[in-house]
Amino acid sequence: MKFATLKDGTLDGCLVLVSRDGHRAVRAGAVAPSLIDALQRWDEVHLPLCDLFESLNVGSAPGAFDFDPTACAAPLLRGPQWLDASAFLNHGRLMEQAFNTPPIPLFDSVPVMYQGASDDFLGPSDDVPLPSEADGIDFEGEFGVVTGPVPMGASPEAALACVRLVVQLNDWSLRALGPHEMKTGFGFLQAKPSTAFAPVAITPDELGSAWCDGRVQMRLQVQWNGERFGEPHGGEMSFHFGQLIAHAARTRRLSAGTIVGSGTVSNVSRAAGSACIAERRVIEKIDVGEIRTGFMKFGDRVRMQACFDDGQAGPFGVIDQRVVAAPGAR
Repeated sequence: MKFATLKDGTLDGCLVLVSRDGHRAVRAGAVAPSLIDALQRWDEVHLPLCDLFESLNVGSAPGAFDFDPTACAAPLLRGPQWLDASAFLNHGRLMEQAFNTPPIPLFDSVPVMYQGASDDFLGPSDDVPLPSEADGIDFEGEFGVVTGPVPMGASPEAALACVRLVVQLNDWSLRALGPHEMKTGFGFLQAKPSTAFAPVAITPDELGSAWCDGRVQMRLQVQWNGERFGEPHGGEMSFHFGQLIAHAARTRRLSAGTIVGSGTVSNVSRAAGSACIAERRVIEKIDVGEIRTGFMKFGDRVRMQACFDDGQAGPFGVIDQRVVAAPGAR
């Protein structure tokens, strides 16, 4: 199934199902008014939602309408928990050089993860208001999953079975603020503004063979101000999503609607480009001896879209956002 949430002025928005071809949608309120409600009652609403989805695909769903992704909020406007990992070790090692930090102990065997804000997710076409260009405005293209309830101590295999939905996201970062917060030992706060999501969240089966080994086997195409920035492949993820979920659930249970991110998609091959500016900057320093790329300015745009290996556009839709000055910005 494919889900999206329309903006309607409420806290959780209006849940719709989106057809496989992405052209049509139907409101799901008679079954579940919002995506968080559907996730919390998954066993009860799963089959009725499947029936509605299939009727939409064959053209028999009453009240179906043309789907407009620009009218969408994030699939979840808010969630019980947002956990972001650094599951692409290539990116993590490059960032150690960027921030001049010592190697993280057990980095190859224990996932690195922080808890972000989950009360204010951004939609795929929303402007991104930020306080200062001097904060080092950066995008981070990622994949993520949304879970059902996960018991404490779940194994990676059991945790992977708790995945309900797959999402594509942009984990905005303020790079000038990150080093200080990392050194405090308390994790990110000011360095991580609201995270943005592509319009459509999908059940894993909609990916077919591109959902394999707990990873999204797709390229994430990133453009900055209309120019190619990178298209790294999700298959190089060092920890799969089951391992990430199990890590988060080692000492606590997770609520339905918990979102777990992969961290910035990153490939060893330089030809793949990057999914964030910070990674390009440290590669420039390593490869040519100097940093040549600055961070984003107000008015800049970033576009992200996942694509299958054959080049076909993926089912998540497009994140296309502009950075703007927040009121009182410097």
